[in-house]
Amino acid sequence: MVRKLAATLCAAALVFISPKARAIDVAPGDYVIMPPGTNIGLLYFQSATSNKLTLPGTAKVPNSRLDTSVVVLRGLSYSQVAGIPLLVQAVLPMGRISTARIGGVNQGVSDGIGDLTLGASLWPVSPSNPETGTTLGLTAFVTAPTGRYDSADISLGKGTWTITPQAGLIQGLGGGFFIDATLDAAFTVGHTEGGARISVDPAYQAQVALRKQFTQQTSFAVGYSGQFGGDQKVNGVKTGLKTRRDQVRLYGNTFVLPGLQLQAMVGRDLYAEGGFKTGFVGEIRLLKVF
Repeated sequence: MVRKLAATLCAAALVFISPKARAIDVAPGDYVIMPPGTNIGLLYFQSATSNKLTLPGTAKVPNSRLDTSVVVLRGLSYSQVAGIPLLVQAVLPMGRISTARIGGVNQGVSDGIGDLTLGASLWPVSPSNPETGTTLGLTAFVTAPTGRYDSADISLGKGTWTITPQAGLIQGLGGGFFIDATLDAAFTVGHTEGGARISVDPAYQAQVALRKQFTQQTSFAVGYSGQFGGDQKVNGVKTGLKTRRDQVRLYGNTFVLPGLQLQAMVGRDLYAEGGFKTGFVGEIRLLKVF
């Protein structure tokens, strides 16, 4: 049970872009509507470091650290259905957990491929003038337990299904400024491990960013992500672990070649409870329009 608790704590820190997380992260501009027939391929490189672990209601657990490196493949395809914009996508992470230590004890890890996430988006509201108009998109994500998973180790795979509906809003403010905001709720299917029933309450994530679009090719944004809920239970009894963190992020992107965009992101947790507090997360994203 102690080993499983440790694995759960470390898994809670892998929450930025890996689909094994209980929420789905987005970048500013992700809910911009693209023309039908547009296909996009994305490649993410992310590194995160955490050296502070706090259990609910207790002080910091000393000599604890989690270092991860993740690569994510993502494909997008835009079309229309009954005149409404439609997007289908697939996301597949893979990565390495280089350090996983709790209270001075190194934990077992299972590196490799994570869980596959499939998503479909519709835009019931699209603006006639994006500079000052409102864009509203609705997405359903399904994450399947396809990744490598070992209940005794810290794994990129989650070992169960998660369904995550998400709403995304873009509000044009004029002068090249935009508000990007999303809200989602993750529903994880309970499962049995070693005769114990593992369940997780719904977890919620709110994300908001102020984006300045300098040109059609270049933008900068400052954003916030808050995660809430997700109380974990074993045989119906709360373990004290949950999803609670506040994170700030900075984004910058530009098209370095026609159809090829480079984006950089840096962030850190301002507050975290019931898991690791991320001291630094950095990400490079390559986007290719086909």
